[in-house]
Amino acid sequence: MIEEVLEEIQNQYFGSGNFNGMPIYRLADNFDIESDGFRSAIRAGIENEIITATFHGNTHIRAFSGFKKEQLLEWFDSEKYPAHICLYPHQNVLKGSKLLDKYKDSPYELELAKGAGQLDYRTFDLSVLEYYRNDPRYSYETDFIHGSISIESEYFESELVPESDQILLKTFGFAYDKDFGRYVAVFIRYLSDLSPEHQKVWAAKEIKGDIKLHPDYYASSIQGSWGTKISIFQAFVEELELINKMSKLIGKPELFRNSYCAQRPVEFGFLLRPTVSEFNDFVLLIDKMMSDNINKKFFEDDVPTESDEERDDGKIIVRAKGTIQILESWVNKYFHPQDPEPIDQMMMTFKKVRRLRQQPAHKVNTNVFDQGIFKKQRELVIDAYDAVRTLRMILANHPNVKNNPPDINERLFKGEIWDI
Repeated sequence: MIEEVLEEIQNQYFGSGNFNGMPIYRLADNFDIESDGFRSAIRAGIENEIITATFHGNTHIRAFSGFKKEQLLEWFDSEKYPAHICLYPHQNVLKGSKLLDKYKDSPYELELAKGAGQLDYRTFDLSVLEYYRNDPRYSYETDFIHGSISIESEYFESELVPESDQILLKTFGFAYDKDFGRYVAVFIRYLSDLSPEHQKVWAAKEIKGDIKLHPDYYASSIQGSWGTKISIFQAFVEELELINKMSKLIGKPELFRNSYCAQRPVEFGFLLRPTVSEFNDFVLLIDKMMSDNINKKFFEDDVPTESDEERDDGKIIVRAKGTIQILESWVNKYFHPQDPEPIDQMMMTFKKVRRLRQQPAHKVNTNVFDQGIFKKQRELVIDAYDAVRTLRMILANHPNVKNNPPDINERLFKGEIWDI
C-alpha cells in the first residue's frame, strides 16, 4: 500500500508548484484512511523513512526538515486521528528522483525539491549584499536585524534591466558564529524565489558552519514576536531626534542640523566588507552625523563660537571655533555632575571620531582586508552611541524638558539595544 500512497504524495509534491504536502483526508478517494491497515502503513512509511509528515502550524508546507523520525512517530501516535496532517516524500526517496533535473540550474529551488524545509536557512558572506546595496536599481533596506531587497518600480518589467535581475528577496536577516562573526541569513523559501542566475550568485557566497540566527530575527520570523530590542544604528538616529526635540523645548534651535531619523543613510550600518577603505568611509560618515552635524546656532548667546587670535604682525584675526570645542565649552559651563566620567568619555568619543576621520587625509592607505576591522567598527559604533545618549541625558536635565519631556521609545529609554 505504501508504494501507492507514495506515488500520490510525490505527484502532489512536484505538481503543486510549491512542494506542498498531501493531506491525509485527500487520500480518502483511493484509500480507506479510517482503517487500521492504512494507519499502520503510514506509520511504517515514517519509521522506514519512505515518507515524512508535518503535524503543526501550516501543515501544507514543510517548514523545517530537521525532525527525527522518533519525534514524528511520537506525534503520530499521540494524535486521536491525524487526518489533518500532510505527508511528504522522505529525503531518502527524493534524492533519487528523476524529477530533480528540472531544478538543476536553481540551487535553492533544488534544495526544496530534495526535501529541505521552507524555513531552513542558509548563511552567506556579508559581501553578497554589496551588489544590491550599491546598485541604485534596487531598493535595499535593513535595520541590521531584518532586511529586504527588491527591484525599484521604475525598473520592474523594464527593458533596461534583464528579467533575471528583476528580483525580490522578501526578507533576509543576520546570523553569528561563536566568535560573533557576522553573516547574512536567508530562508530557503525566499532564496528559491530568486532567478536561477541570482541563486547561483548567492550559492557562491554561502558559508557553512555552526552559525545561529540573530535572536530578534529568529523571534520575529519564526516565533512571530515583535522582537526584544532595536539595533544600535536605529537607536543612534533616534537619540539625535530626541536631542533636537529637547532643543526646541529649551527654546533653542535644533542642536543637530539633521537627525537622519526619517531617512538613515544606507551606509550607516555594520560593514559588509572588512577593509580599510570601507572603515574610513564609515568614519567619515559618522563624523558627518556627529561633529559636522552640530548646529552652532544652538550655542549662540551661551558660549563664544569665535575666538580672537593675534598674528605676528599684531593684527587680530577672528577665527570660528570648531563644533567639538563649542560643545565642550557649553557642557562645562552648564552641567556639573558629581561623576564627570560620562561627560569626559562623551567628549573623548567626539574627538576620537574626528581624529580617525583626519588620519586618511594625512597618509596613504592600501585597501587592506582585515577581519579585525569588524570588531574595530563595532567598538566605535558603541562608543558613538554612548556619546549621543549621554548628550541626550544632559539635555533631559533642563527644567523645560523635565516639565514636558518628549515621548521616548521604551526600548531606547531602557537601553534595550542590539550592538551585534
